[in-house]
Amino acid sequence: MRKKSKTLTIAGHTIARGQTQDLMLDVSQQYTGSPIQLPIRVIRSTKAGPTVLITAAVHGDEFSGVGIIHELMHADDLNPLIGTIIVVPVVNVFGFETQERYMPDRRDLNRCFPGSESGSLSARFAHIFFSELVMHADFCIDLHSAAVPRTNYPNVRGDFRDADVRRLCRAFGCELMLDSKGPDGSLRREATKAGCPTMILEAGEPCKLEPSIHEVGLRGVKNVLRILDMLPGEVVKPPYQSLIKQGIWVRASIGGILRFHVSPGQIVEEGQPIATNADVFGQEQSVLVSPVEGIILGMTTLPAIKPGEPVCHVAIPTKSMKQIRKILKDSNRSGLYHQVRKDMASSISKRDITQSDNDASWAPSVNVPED
Repeated sequence: MRKKSKTLTIAGHTIARGQTQDLMLDVSQQYTGSPIQLPIRVIRSTKAGPTVLITAAVHGDEFSGVGIIHELMHADDLNPLIGTIIVVPVVNVFGFETQERYMPDRRDLNRCFPGSESGSLSARFAHIFFSELVMHADFCIDLHSAAVPRTNYPNVRGDFRDADVRRLCRAFGCELMLDSKGPDGSLRREATKAGCPTMILEAGEPCKLEPSIHEVGLRGVKNVLRILDMLPGEVVKPPYQSLIKQGIWVRASIGGILRFHVSPGQIVEEGQPIATNADVFGQEQSVLVSPVEGIILGMTTLPAIKPGEPVCHVAIPTKSMKQIRKILKDSNRSGLYHQVRKDMASSISKRDITQSDNDASWAPSVNVPED
């Protein structure tokens, strides 16, 4: 951990141990010259300990993390026993105002870290954020959703070569964990490189507040704080956990309108129908099938599709699928795992498959979509 002092200075404000302060950090200016500011809450224990940075909406249209942080802020037990919690509910304040993923200069902020003091608007923003916040932190949890028009079954991602990142990811408590250091310029990759081990949560859809996703995120953040001895209580574990090192995108071969036969988090067999592709008059054209046995990690929520566009991302766990099936069969049907599955399925135009003629019209690729 970084060397700790009794005081912490952010945005020109000094926060002593035992204090909680809401701050506004100047990150840019409007055309009028008025400041554009980043809202920050700092919660400090009276005792020394790790500093954990929790961020959301690095992409301006990803609201799930904002909802998770709201739940966290209203939790009765958010009083760290040791250390400091720094919370940034909305990082990309530009995109959040317009419900857009990107910055005003059309750059992806999550490709601009650690930034530059004399670079583009996005680079300058990233530089201020990195120097004022990341460099104070010992660990970071970055909360994300899928990109438009997709949804992601809750999963954590991080560079498992780093022991601290691996520890955070396992503690967070998602069933699926992706070993991926992230793209160049992403917050998790650059922060980890700078000595602040960082993991991300990928969960749900953009532009939505999803209660069961919030519950997953709240449980996960608290789990991480518990293993760092910052909160009391035991870590709440999921039914199972498995590392994902490979994923395959099923893509449309022809244009049409989809009716799905699967939903996020569902286990699928090789050859199992994923979606029926119909023409504009509703006549079936083809049935897309899974090329492998795996778990539905992500999928499009937009039924209209063109050739080559992604329909469904099938993750291949390292854990035995037979073992996963048995664990889930024996698990509590009223637990959070099943509630998340149920809620996410309600946002998908899904029907049971009746056709027996499965046209394997898919184009697999082995890339894992990046945050």
